[in-house]
Amino acid sequence: MASINRIVMQKSSRRWMAALDPATMDAAEVSGKYGRRFEFRSYERFRYPKYDICKGPYRDAQGNVLSFDLVLANQVWEHLDRPYAATRHVLEMLRPGGYFWVAVPFFIPYHGDPVDCSRWTARGLKNLLIEAGFDESKINARQWGNRHAARRNLEGEWPPVYDPETDDLTDDPDFPICSWALAQK
Repeated sequence: MASINRIVMQKSSRRWMAALDPATMDAAEVSGKYGRRFEFRSYERFRYPKYDICKGPYRDAQGNVLSFDLVLANQVWEHLDRPYAATRHVLEMLRPGGYFWVAVPFFIPYHGDPVDCSRWTARGLKNLLIEAGFDESKINARQWGNRHAARRNLEGEWPPVYDPETDDLTDDPDFPICSWALAQK
């Protein structure tokens, strides 16, 4: 079951992905498996610790930087020791006109896997992308959250499973739970 923390982000992101025409794209995913939901022309996962995006862009056997139309990172950037360097490495791997989709938490419990380092609002995520070299006019950043979801995050069972009968998905801009962005090179 999906966590209440991700319901709104996933719906919004599915619309964004559909608008990109995923069947025409070569996609890479940093650690996660969110990209398996889409029918890309090609899709490859690069799992930590074998692939560490903080240390550099991903390379082929000859040492050439791999290139993609889309790089995905779902609930990964908060675990990185060097998120700014990692974002620059993603930018280096993107083909001209390529996209970077990233989703991160804001108000959720610490969850070291293996470490937990950062949190971003939509504005903070956009600033990260700008500082890494993305053009501000080509970044779409959103956030969602509310006090109800925040309380659910304090329950013993974490992450809280979404219950459509009892969970309120009304957005409260002053209480973000998660943020996501799509940036174009």
